[in-house]
Amino acid sequence: MSEKAENNSGSLDLVKWAAVVAIVVAAVYANSYFAAESLLARTIGLLVVAGVGGWIAAQTVKGRAFVNLCLEARVEIRKVVWPTRQETTQTTIVVLIVIFIVAIILWLLDWGLNGVVSSLIS
Repeated sequence: MSEKAENNSGSLDLVKWAAVVAIVVAAVYANSYFAAESLLARTIGLLVVAGVGGWIAAQTVKGRAFVNLCLEARVEIRKVVWPTRQETTQTTIVVLIVIFIVAIILWLLDWGLNGVVSSLIS
C-alpha cells in the first residue's frame, strides 16, 4: 500500500472513530433524556445503536484487526481439549479439600496468635 493510501485510510479511520464516539455519546444522552420511556424500548434502542457503532468501528483498520482476533480465538477455542466430567469432579474435590485444610491452618494460627496477644495484653 502506498504512503498516500495509508494516509487516506488513517484520516478516514479517524472520521469513523469520531462517528462511533458521537454515536455513543448520543446514545447515552438519549437514554437519559428518554428515561420515562419503557426500559425495553430504551434497551432495544441502545442495542441497535451499539450494533451500528460496532459495525462502523469494525470498518477501521483496528476494528478489522479486532474482528480477526475474535475469529481466530473462536477457532482456537474449538481446538481445546476440555476435561471430562470425572476429571472436573475430581479436580473440584481436590481444590475443596485444599481450601478446607488451608482454612483450618489459618484458623489455628489466628487462634494461637490471639492467645499470645491476649496473654501479653493482660
